[in-house]
Parts: sequence; C-alpha cells; structure tokens
Amino acid sequence: MRLTNVTQMTLPEGRLSSYGVRVSGAAIRRLPISFDQRRHVGEGERDGSWMAVAFEPDGSPSREDLATAWDRVVARHGTLRTVFSRDADGDLILEERATEPGEWVEHRADGGSAPRDVLRRALDDRCHPFGAPSHRLCVLRPADRRRRPTIVIAADHSHVDMWSLLVLVRDLLTELRIEPEPAPAPPASFAEHTGHLAQLPSAPEEIHGRWEDILRAGDGAMPTFPLPLGDVSRPREEVVEVRDVLDASEAAAFEAAASEAGVRASALGVSVLTDVTATLCDAPLRAVFPVHSRHEPRWLDSVGWYITNSVIECADADPRAAAAAIREALALGSHPLQPILAPYGGMPARPGMFAISWLDTRRLPAVPPGLRIQYVSARVRTDGVMIWFIVNESGLHLRCRYPDTAQARASVGRWLDAVQAGLRERVAPARHPSH
Repeated sequence: MRLTNVTQMTLPEGRLSSYGVRVSGAAIRRLPISFDQRRHVGEGERDGSWMAVAFEPDGSPSREDLATAWDRVVARHGTLRTVFSRDADGDLILEERATEPGEWVEHRADGGSAPRDVLRRALDDRCHPFGAPSHRLCVLRPADRRRRPTIVIAADHSHVDMWSLLVLVRDLLTELRIEPEPAPAPPASFAEHTGHLAQLPSAPEEIHGRWEDILRAGDGAMPTFPLPLGDVSRPREEVVEVRDVLDASEAAAFEAAASEAGVRASALGVSVLTDVTATLCDAPLRAVFPVHSRHEPRWLDSVGWYITNSVIECADADPRAAAAAIREALALGSHPLQPILAPYGGMPARPGMFAISWLDTRRLPAVPPGLRIQYVSARVRTDGVMIWFIVNESGLHLRCRYPDTAQARASVGRWLDAVQAGLRERVAPARHPSH
C-alpha cells in the first residue's frame, strides 16, 4: 500500500470510464450531521474535497459486473446513500435518498492529458460535498492488454476515511465473486455513530480544561507549524512530498528499538519529532493529531468519517514521555468535540495549522495481497502543513503537504530532512548492537 497524490500516482495509459448510482430527489429521512462533516461541507463546493483508493484486481471484470457489484456496495453502506444540501434558511441538512442503477461515462483525454489528469478532473467534477451522489467508481483499462485494469473508488471526504476505503475495496471484491454466498448483514451506519456520540455524557471538566490550555497556548487557535511559512494569508498551490524513510528491514529494526525502550513505534517516532522541533525551533512539539472513533465492534465494517482531531503536545524527547503525550492525545480525542469546542465557535484554526498522523496500515481491514493499492489524495490549495507517517509491509513512509512558497519549501524541507535523519539514526543501534 502506498500513500500518494493524484498528481503523482501510478496510472498507465489507457481508457478511463466511471460509474455512479442515480439518486432520487425525494428524501427518505433527515439524518444527524457529525462535527467534522459540518466543518468540511460547510466550507462549500470546491475541487479536491475527495479521497480515493486505487487497486489492480485479478482478472478483468466487465462493466456490467462492476456496476452490479457497486450497486450492492452502495446498498450496504448507509452513508453512500446520503446527500448534503441546504434548507430555505441556508442551514446544512443531510438526508438519506433512494438510489437506483446508473450508467457508465467515458472520460477522454484532451490535448494529450495524462490519465491521472483525466481522473482528477472526473473526480473533482463528481465527488464534491453536495454531490448526489458524491462518490464514484472508476476503471482504467490499459492500452497494454497484458496489464490488469486499475479500479478507483473515490468519495467526498465527508463520507469516508482511509479505513472506509479499504472496507469498500474488500466489499467490492466480495461482490465480484462468481460463487454465490449469503449476503452479510449490513453494518451499523455512520449516522448511527453520529447519533450515538450526541447521546454521550459531557466530557469531564479536566478534558474541557486541557482543551482550554491547548487553545490558550496557541493564542486561541490550533497549533501552527513552528517555522516560518511565508505569506499564507490565503491558500497557496500545494507542494506534496512523498518520502520512503525506512525499508521493511529498517522499519522492523525501528520497532525493535522502540520495544527496547519500552514503547510502541509511534512513540519513538514522536520522540524524534520532539527532538527535531526542540533543536530547530527551540519549541515543544505541538500539532493537531487525528485519532479514530471506531471504539466498538459495530463500527469496524462501517463506512464513514470515523476520524476526529486531537492535539499532541510533547516537550520531552524521552520515548516514555512521548508515549504519555500520545495517551493524552487519545484521551482528548475520545470525547465528542462539538460541545467542547462550541464556546470557541468550532475548531479554531488559522493559516499555518500543523497536523501529523501516524498510521500502521497493517492494522486496517485485511484485503487480498497483490492489489498494488494506492491511497490517493486530491490536488488542493492549502495554507497549512499536514504530515502522514505510514507504516506498511514495505517500511515507513511519509507524505507531506504544505503551501508552495519559497519560505515554506525551505522551512518544511529542513524540518523533514532532520526528521528523516532522526528516524534513521534510531535504526542504527538496533541493527548494529554493541558486543
């Protein structure tokens, strides 16, 4: 599995087509809107609000089989049958709608466009916050008939997270099987999860107090990148860097070093980030820290945006201190944010917001091997810095998105170089123990 961007993904020359269900105009029922859905959709229509997964299945399923399989996947997952709109007063609403089989659309290249540019335009056109539906199934059939087709599943972020994309891959492949099998029971819906969170008791006072401390430390806003980014008063074209930090054997050595220190690999990673930030910036590590909310078995096979934001703060590079900082971040993110952040008008962010994510994809839903999976982000404009650290079967990788200014290139590049060197330094003692 590889984390990439639509401008950098691997996609062969070939013919691209896409399929989507039809959505009726009549609403079946109105549904609750999650905190993050409201933030995301509330920003309005725009390109690049989607996320996608690309993979290469065995064989070459026909359009008819793919469409039938996708119809069944949509029927299985409630969030794929929901549509955002605004009422007469301009308030955001979410409704479940009826769906029926749709039709295939050809997406032809113009002016010598690369296949990934054609794909990007198709997904920007279809997978946006108020799309009906805001998801799409695509297939690229290579010009070289010896190659397998590439299937792409994409949806506006309001309906999916990375975990969900793998659930959709798994369910689509299950529906494509020829041999008949009993249909599994539909999983709990994301709307049920949103309703469940709304019924939880208020977070303890110490959680409210800790969030107050965090926002006070950020002058009333979420953490920002600790080095200058230049003029980011408005979003800029993005720079996306994908770095292969450790190969499989080096990643195993990194995990061994973490175990020797009595912590998990994520904590050793955070200790490196803390050390680099202290050295380069003379400041503690402070960053938005996404955490998942699939805390019960009923949500594990469900599709939705089961990610919420916390904040990690760490001033001590000792791995055990980093582990404690992660535990605190998980605790801060384990309570519904809407009532906590309501006094601040929602999640208060300013240009330069800094976020880091550490994800071991080996813990995500299992899918068949050999699919050459790519997690694909959209091309966007940005005023902040987001870094994903990904551990998978091939090692440790990072993807970073930041605004395209000369100062951001210099600052973020310098920070990433130091982080990459620090992560590799932690491998050396584990691979070459003293005798």
